[in-house]
Amino acid sequence: MNEAYRSLRTRQELRRAAAEILKPLVSCMTPGKARIYVSQGSAHYAEDVAGMECWSRALWALVPMLAGKCPEAEELWPLWLEGMIHGTDPDHEEYWGEIRPFDQRMVEMAVIGCGLCFAPEHFWNPLNEEQRKHLYDWLNQINLHDMPKNNWRFFRILVNIGFRKNGLPVDEVRMQEDMDLMESHYTADGWYFDYPTKRDYYTLWGFHFYSLLYAAVMDREDPERCARIRERAALIAPRFACWFDREGRGLPYGRSLTYRFCQSSFWAAMAFTGVECGELSAGQMKHLLLNNLRFWLSRPIFDRGGALTVGYGYPNLCAAEGYNAQGSPYWALKTFWVLALPEEHPFWQAAEEEYLPPERFLDPQVRLLLTRDPENRQVVAYTAGNHAWEHMHEDEKYEKFAYSTQFAFSVAKEESALNRGAYDSMLAVRAEGRDLWHVRSGCEQYRLEEDRISFTWSPMNGVMIDTVIAPAGQWHVRKHVIRTETALEAAEGAFSVPRDWAGARPCDRISTAAEADEGRATAAGERGTSAIYALEGYTGGEVIQTEPNTNLMEPRCVLPTLHSRMEPGEHRLVCAVFADAGNNLPDRIPEEVRKLAGSL
Repeated sequence: MNEAYRSLRTRQELRRAAAEILKPLVSCMTPGKARIYVSQGSAHYAEDVAGMECWSRALWALVPMLAGKCPEAEELWPLWLEGMIHGTDPDHEEYWGEIRPFDQRMVEMAVIGCGLCFAPEHFWNPLNEEQRKHLYDWLNQINLHDMPKNNWRFFRILVNIGFRKNGLPVDEVRMQEDMDLMESHYTADGWYFDYPTKRDYYTLWGFHFYSLLYAAVMDREDPERCARIRERAALIAPRFACWFDREGRGLPYGRSLTYRFCQSSFWAAMAFTGVECGELSAGQMKHLLLNNLRFWLSRPIFDRGGALTVGYGYPNLCAAEGYNAQGSPYWALKTFWVLALPEEHPFWQAAEEEYLPPERFLDPQVRLLLTRDPENRQVVAYTAGNHAWEHMHEDEKYEKFAYSTQFAFSVAKEESALNRGAYDSMLAVRAEGRDLWHVRSGCEQYRLEEDRISFTWSPMNGVMIDTVIAPAGQWHVRKHVIRTETALEAAEGAFSVPRDWAGARPCDRISTAAEADEGRATAAGERGTSAIYALEGYTGGEVIQTEPNTNLMEPRCVLPTLHSRMEPGEHRLVCAVFADAGNNLPDRIPEEVRKLAGSL
């Protein structure tokens, strides 16, 4: 991104930033403009579907820009209009094809439904009779097939309200069933779960985002439901604000993190639908959105041609999901939905205002205990009971002991070596002399309290562990009671810290000092400090140079780690972990941290 656009304070700057992200896609279009291929790589669906996906996801910026009469979109739209005409024409060589049950193209239909809702003068009015029939017939396939019982149902809802907006036949039964199903996923405190169990960003950029668009269209026809939608969004807003730190970084947690600045799309939908929250002002929501976007556009997330890459803090396929094709990251463009709002709207007129959440907040619905330092430089979330399945690296994405906005987390490349496992914020164990390391993958039981979390888990047959984790400012204490039927080796990691220069720019050059002895392991540098201190049961410390590209935010890291060895029987491990956003390594463990450890 151009440096001039990284301030992103005004609507005009945001318009220009959106256009700068979209323009590189033009040269990647197929001749009929119905598909976009930005690079090589595959997902579980076919390449022609991936090309259609990239074409479609650009509309998450173009639709609100057209609705908001942004001149940059007026220039680009004729290319996408041509692609839509060709993609829905069964006789054209770039036809998007007939879909099947559970088809990825269902996902990509949703934003076209939004175009019919919010910019019909661009999506519907210019089409002749035959083109309108083609568009309707192609989209209506979504009403003819089964789809997952998760956030996907919103894609069919958005298509159907797009039909309704333009006087087209609507499958009313389907729409009612789908909305009822989505509401059945509601738990409490503003939280929805995504089938089967997940509670993560999909609550915000899926359930809330889409339902708020529904409320913007259907307020008159479905007032009671729309009122509930608004109330639930207002309820979760201050809770979700706890996921962001002073730098604008959202908590790296859960799956689909390649969508990056989609983290702040919830705030865009809140502003667009006009939802007010008593605990958050318009200026604070504006700051949360723009600050997150400013952070992301300062990261190396674009390739040399200006296309978004698969990854998180940098291009990286290691942590990608099976549904992440090369154009998938453009779902992040949902955050640009605020461009549908005119310049005079209160969102744009409000002065940015920083929101400072409480230093400690327990959110039982999402099973997180969130903490931050007084300056809000870093958010750390402690987890219990968040087992997930179905996608890649879900133990790492949901079951680390702690997640940090400063350090992100790492994913394992393989489980036979500690450096390749990169077990930050985890206790890894293996049978002595065996090859594979095992970590938490589900809890037998768990408990959430205002000052600690506790859980019982079994990393492997014959091993049962009771764990308690208690935060104390920039520190937290971990205690494990381990009952094992076999001799074990154990390794416990703090947070991963970037270790040296990794990048082409002078500002990327860093240095990290690493030390270890029999009682501790530390790493301190300009990009943060992480340390782990043995209090009971460990045999020594080590600073491991983890395999490159395992950490989501930094490609080359070191990981302070403690080791232990246990014979069959019952054992206790107790350690204190320190994490700081700066280069501030403590010279000792504070007395209150020692007392906390003794009380667990």
